[in-house]
Amino acid sequence: MYKVVIVDDEPIISEGLKRTVPWSSYGCTVAGTAASGIEGMKLINQLRPEILFTDIRMTNMDGLCMIASLKSEHRNMEITILTGYRDFDYAKEAIRLGVRRYLLKPSRMAEIREAVEAMTAELKRREEGMKERERTGSPGDGTPAGNFIVKNAVNFMENHYREHLTLQMVADSVFVSPWHLSKLLNGQGSGFSDILNGIRIRKAKELMTDPSLRISDIAEEAGFTDMAHFSRIFRKMTGKSPNEYRNEMR
Repeated sequence: MYKVVIVDDEPIISEGLKRTVPWSSYGCTVAGTAASGIEGMKLINQLRPEILFTDIRMTNMDGLCMIASLKSEHRNMEITILTGYRDFDYAKEAIRLGVRRYLLKPSRMAEIREAVEAMTAELKRREEGMKERERTGSPGDGTPAGNFIVKNAVNFMENHYREHLTLQMVADSVFVSPWHLSKLLNGQGSGFSDILNGIRIRKAKELMTDPSLRISDIAEEAGFTDMAHFSRIFRKMTGKSPNEYRNEMR
């Protein structure tokens, strides 16, 4: 039996899907429901369902980021979006990230059944070997979901580089585990620390054009709390000390 999880912040929708769809006739069983994106992510990581029905416009959850994280960490899970959000570009991006169907509320039962049939058919094709298996390499090696997560993680670092960022904080911002985010970043050629240091050093270079700022001010503004660490990283990435670099600029 394929396990199904339903995520929707409207209980009537979740309960309606659970009760009205003849799941057993498709070889499925509803393993659980959740009323929020965060709760749904926890449930999915716990149950590891083969099929997911979910809304994408829920409180405290970026829908596309949620879809990307799910398809990246649970690559064979089939997903159908059931939402009232009518935006063609948004739907197109969701499909590109790996969603099987994008249904608008209120959906007809025929549409929901067709979505279940499409998802179970895909699962069966994989099991029977009738379709080429998905690659088992790093999810960060060019897949749309992996690229989407990396892009959002880097954007988060660029917006928060002055803070005491950790891998856990950045992973939480894109709804994946620290281990998985590290794998995605390394799969694209750079680790978490190298990317963060690169962002901070680029900012430091920009700040050096302001003659009123001392090197220690620049280090702090760029997110470094230790001057010696800043100097060491700056030399490593530029081949020069901060003072040497600034003097050459002048």
